[in-house]
Amino acid sequence: MTTPAHAEAVRAVVAPVVGAAGLVLEDVEISRAGARSVVRIVLDLQEDAPGGLDLDTIAVVSRDISTALDAAPLPGAYTLEVSSPGASRPLTERRHFKRARGHLVTLTLRDGGTVAGRLTAVEGGELVLEVPPQRRGGAPSEVRVPAADAVRGQVEVELSRAHALPLDEDDDADDADADAHVDEGEEG
Repeated sequence: MTTPAHAEAVRAVVAPVVGAAGLVLEDVEISRAGARSVVRIVLDLQEDAPGGLDLDTIAVVSRDISTALDAAPLPGAYTLEVSSPGASRPLTERRHFKRARGHLVTLTLRDGGTVAGRLTAVEGGELVLEVPPQRRGGAPSEVRVPAADAVRGQVEVELSRAHALPLDEDDDADDADADAHVDEGEEG
């Protein structure tokens, strides 16, 4: 089960399940692993959905995908892997750029140049970036790049920004409950 026709057959079975869950089927890949095939399915949120795809949603949709594949007339044994694209996914489609709004990105341009900044909007045929100032104390500037000129983009990981984000009060309570549970288990 490793031909392009098999991948298209899997895509045809999986697409309605993914669509019913309100998600986007990003990719289907099939490879061999010994006597079995590995079916890798990559899911994403709709382009205007905020945040990232959480593990609970992936688990629910994975069960539905597995049920649909088990009922389909596909040959051979397989292992199913379902994931989200992650931060390392190259931005190549309009939908990818829309999902990356608010993130620091680096664009590779058709002429070989690059532009780095915070992607603030995708308007019409343009990608709008807030670019850091050229010198200390200067103001950031807005740069508009025609989407057709951006060969690809890459989201840059921002560890310092993650540390600056406030925790939800619920997260603090969950952490306290988890700590209390661990402490109780250690005493016994």
